[in-house]
Amino acid sequence: MPELLERKLENCSFSGYKIYPSRGRVFIRGDSKTFRFLSSKTNSLFDQAKNPRKIAWTRLYRKAHRKGIKEEASKKRTRRAVKYNRAVVGVSWEAINARRNEKTDVRAAARAEAVTKAKAKRKEEAAKKKAERANAPNTAQKISKQQARGASMKPKPTSR
Repeated sequence: MPELLERKLENCSFSGYKIYPSRGRVFIRGDSKTFRFLSSKTNSLFDQAKNPRKIAWTRLYRKAHRKGIKEEASKKRTRRAVKYNRAVVGVSWEAINARRNEKTDVRAAARAEAVTKAKAKRKEEAAKKKAERANAPNTAQKISKQQARGASMKPKPTSR
């Protein structure tokens, strides 16, 4: 009996199960790689080039599909992000809170006032531009883009 204890247990190349002494088969491929099989079933499936990850009773399938793993041991702790209330550059935290706690009608009125100011400013600028155009003398002759780039002008026809 001590001889049996000394012999090493092998693992099946297909199923991953233990092969006890005097059990199983050995297949040696042309490139001298050895494959040990638990039974003719595993040998046959290997010869058919089946993927052990797709056969439900193999160890590789069970590992790939997380079968038989204790949930408590495999659960990972998640770290929760801690929220901080910080001021934005140029605005204090109190000012941010004051804006947040404003009533909606106050905010709408402020927005409407800002829009009217912006429109008035735009009108003013447009009026200024119009006045500048009216005052500026129109001495420049109208020319096309090609002429501005330096293309020669078309000669005027002499006949007719």
